[in-house]
Amino acid sequence: MMRFLKPLMGFWLLLCCLAVATDATYLKYKDPKQPLGARIKDLMGRMTLEEKIGQMVQIERKVATPDVMKNYFIGSVLSGGGSVPAEKATAETWVNMVNEIQKGSLATRLGIPMIYGIDAVHGHNNVYNATIFPHNVGLGVTRDPELLRRIGDATALEVRATGIPYVFAPCIAVCRDPRWGRCYESYSEDHKIVQQMTEIIPGLQGAIPFNSRKGIPFVAGKQKVAACAKHFVGDGGTTRGIDENNTVVNYNGLLNIHMPAYYNSIKKGVATVMVSYSSWNGVRMHANHDLVTGYLKDKLRFKGFVISDWQGIDRITSPPHANYSYSVQAGVSAGIDMVMVPENYTEFIDELTRQVKNNIIPMSRINDAVQRILRIKFLMGLFENPLADNSLANQLGSKEHRELAREAVRKSLVLLKNGPSANKPLLPLPKKAGKILVAGTHADNLGYQCGGWTITWQGQSGNDLTVGTTILNAVKNTVDPATQVVYNENPDAGFVKSNGFSYAIVIVGEPPYAEMFGDSTNLSISEPGPSTIRNVCNNIKCVVVVVSGRPVVMQPYVGIANALVAAWLPGTEGQGVADLLFGDYGFTGKLARTWFKTVDQLPMNVGDSHYDPLFPFGFGLTTKPNE
Repeated sequence: MMRFLKPLMGFWLLLCCLAVATDATYLKYKDPKQPLGARIKDLMGRMTLEEKIGQMVQIERKVATPDVMKNYFIGSVLSGGGSVPAEKATAETWVNMVNEIQKGSLATRLGIPMIYGIDAVHGHNNVYNATIFPHNVGLGVTRDPELLRRIGDATALEVRATGIPYVFAPCIAVCRDPRWGRCYESYSEDHKIVQQMTEIIPGLQGAIPFNSRKGIPFVAGKQKVAACAKHFVGDGGTTRGIDENNTVVNYNGLLNIHMPAYYNSIKKGVATVMVSYSSWNGVRMHANHDLVTGYLKDKLRFKGFVISDWQGIDRITSPPHANYSYSVQAGVSAGIDMVMVPENYTEFIDELTRQVKNNIIPMSRINDAVQRILRIKFLMGLFENPLADNSLANQLGSKEHRELAREAVRKSLVLLKNGPSANKPLLPLPKKAGKILVAGTHADNLGYQCGGWTITWQGQSGNDLTVGTTILNAVKNTVDPATQVVYNENPDAGFVKSNGFSYAIVIVGEPPYAEMFGDSTNLSISEPGPSTIRNVCNNIKCVVVVVSGRPVVMQPYVGIANALVAAWLPGTEGQGVADLLFGDYGFTGKLARTWFKTVDQLPMNVGDSHYDPLFPFGFGLTTKPNE
């Protein structure tokens, strides 16, 4: 009997060993068939404090070596404005860089993938050869949510083409004062238009399933990206439009003007929300527990993660970083889940660890933050597909996306004046003319027409920054081959008079800028713009095209320009401007911002008692396309 029993016992022992071995290798959190909550709970149960705090850290690409990722369990990496792996880097170079960093994260004990984020605020704007769409100030003019969804869809594909799954967009600020240097990042002074434009979120992330619970984020797979509604809340309402300053408004004003687009964003499943540098009635938003936790997380039931802005917690104090211990405590306690450190990560990790170990910040707050971060990583499939490939490389700057951007340009321009009267219009211009003049600083400058947040943080001048069509080249492409196009950036009156031009197109505006560098007290167009307008328009028929991130002082020139067009910051597809000037399409755009007469009227928004604009909110002349 024992003869038969021994092999049988050996067999059962082998089975038990196999079961134990299988059990040891089966990790519930790595099983995509498991419910999301079960995966989060399983992984959280395995994590040390060190691993949890690492998930809350976002660092800049420049310091994100694979060893740093592995040794500090870093949860996220970003490219700051203009931070690229190489000048004019290809999609493949980007993918290789992101994957190299990711391999460091995957080599950790638990293999939690990092999430890479980037500012893609008007297309994939840091990347050479990407399609650069008009900035938000122009897109608000379109009042076309479906167009915004398509732009989101195209942007997601171009971002994913470079191996990146997360974008810091859209900006849903309601800019109430054009003196603010970020006004071009805002769709409108009217929250209702901003709310409409949140349709870019389903474009970026995919359309949320109709039976989804409110507040639960949604990202639909490998061709979509996690989005970020920013900057929570009141960033567009600061006193005198000073960037990162104080928004003075009562609670109802905050909720009625600056909050509504967050309702729409959360309803559409936005994955993340970025906190604003600004204050509300003197309290820094990065330290505002009542609004970040009490309102956003509790009342609105937002279940994604809240991220700080660049060095956002440092700037809780003035000067920044004056009391870092306080900044860490105030920021994390307010409800910030992920901190964009972005470089001095050991200081943040050490300080947060100290505060948790000393019961200054409770473990429950750390757990809440990490659960939210893991929720996004799980639901967007990062655990199943942590590494990118080159399969979408052909999406970057594709012909279809450039055509879409060109359509967006056409829909975003506003015709403010067209001839001395309705029955004597200047536009559309004839394509067939003996000789025409194109003048102005912004006629042949791709960098100027794209604006800030293009290739670099502040933007740049010139035509070598990326691939696109300047307005001058668009004019040349559009006119009859027999029409002679003469370009002179700043002609004197004698040149204009003596050359027998049929008409002139003068293209002037603002230089590129971003954030506080764009704050302006005078809102004038840059020299020699004003003298170019006078020299040209005082002597021949002219249309003035204004390339700017906001309404600028135009009252002195309205009388001498025969026609006036607001082109905002149209991006790489300048052909869309020529499409309208020459009548291939008609003007349809209506102002989504009030165009003031003088800066001393500001702030002045539609509905104000002192409302006396040069061109009112909603104004815009229309033309019919040529037969």
